[in-house]
Amino acid sequence: MIDLDDTDRAILRALVADATRSAGAIGRALGLSQPAAWRRIRRLEEEGVISGQRIDLDAAALGFGVTVFLGIKLATKGRVSLEDFERAATAIPEVQTVQHVLGLFDYRLRVTARDLADFERVLRRRIMTLPGVGNVEANVLLSEERRPGPLG
Repeated sequence: MIDLDDTDRAILRALVADATRSAGAIGRALGLSQPAAWRRIRRLEEEGVISGQRIDLDAAALGFGVTVFLGIKLATKGRVSLEDFERAATAIPEVQTVQHVLGLFDYRLRVTARDLADFERVLRRRIMTLPGVGNVEANVLLSEERRPGPLG
């Protein structure tokens, strides 16, 4: 665990809000020089606090209007390897995330589809044919609120 000061936290908040901001822009906003801001960002990357950058796509704008969270309980633990299930699940383009979880289900999948009929097709033809699938519970996403996370 790295020791973060207030400036490090401010840099992280700025990058979470907009990861495309340059070190110079972040430095100006925080009263730092560009080289000082760059060194701090570089240190946060080297320490593993910043593990990468990504963009968020608007699924609905791309024609994917339905998001479903699936809880999946494997039917036969031990007979199907977790790696086989994970490899097969991540190969399905509509599956956005595969999370191995502890609790009622073994896995939680985030699936996007164009509409409910498209989701049903993905469920029947792809997800239900995954190795070891037993019980499946679906929760359709109605709305989502993004929270800023632990840094505020």
